[in-house]
Formats: sequence, C-alpha cells, structure tokens
Amino acid sequence: MTARIVGMTAADATRCEELETVLFPGDSPWSAEAFRSELTGPHNRYFVARDESDVMLGYAGIALLGRGADAESEVHTIGVDPAHQRRGLGAQLLAALLREADGHGGPVFLEVRTDNEPAIALYRGTGFEIVGTRRNYYQPSGADAYTMRRPAARVEGQLS
Repeated sequence: MTARIVGMTAADATRCEELETVLFPGDSPWSAEAFRSELTGPHNRYFVARDESDVMLGYAGIALLGRGADAESEVHTIGVDPAHQRRGLGAQLLAALLREADGHGGPVFLEVRTDNEPAIALYRGTGFEIVGTRRNYYQPSGADAYTMRRPAARVEGQLS
C-alpha cells in the first residue's frame, strides 16, 4: 500500500492518541497533548501516513540532536493502524525519518520491545543492529526493550 507521507500537524494529535491507545494499551500511550508538545520542538520531525481519502493511517517521529561530529538522531515513535499493518506503511514512515536523520548526520538510535519481531525485522532491514537491552523499559508493563543503532549514512560527496 502506498500512502502520502506528510508532516504531522497539531490537528493530527487526537488521531495519534486514538491509535496509541490501541497500539500500546499496557505501556502509557501518548496523549494528544504529548504529540502537540513534540511538534513544538525545533529539533523534532513528525510525519503521518494518509490514504487517498486523507485518513491518517499511521505516524512517526524523530529527534535530530547535536551538530557536526556530535550529531545523532533518535526515533521517538512509529505507529500504524492495526487494520493497515503489514502493508509497508511502517517502512514508508521509517524511510521518511531516516531521510531526515541522514540529512542531519550521525548515527540513529531507537528502542523497541524485545517481543516486537515485525518491528525488529523492519529495523534490521534498514541497517539497525541491537546494541543493548533496557530492562523494564516500558511502563507500567515492565517489558524490556532493545536499544538499536544504525551507523551514520554515507552521504554522496562525503570523504570516507
């Protein structure tokens, strides 16, 4: 499924909250206000996936941190409506985040539940590797998370 990936607006926050409660019911889903707050951060980039009828099917966000040799990025969230999962929307949203990260420079980090095999496979397919485990990372469920890292992308014209 191909969707339009566009910048998230404050008007999208309510739908994001709805999806969060379905996707992460046992782990403190983000509120609409949390999404609106994230949108105000100058270092944050958030996107939504929309179908041909303009319905929001998923969302994703990343923080672009540091500058120059200290640059790095951190994926904050990716979520896709369960009725539309396994159709490539997560990959499209991740690609949008990674374009932002590659333009910023440096490695990219994220956390993912250790039992979320589809997400882990998606991340591995784009160059992420598990670099650690965070015990009891997700609350209140106490689920563990892997920390994953993708090295800085080689940008055309950079010296090796």
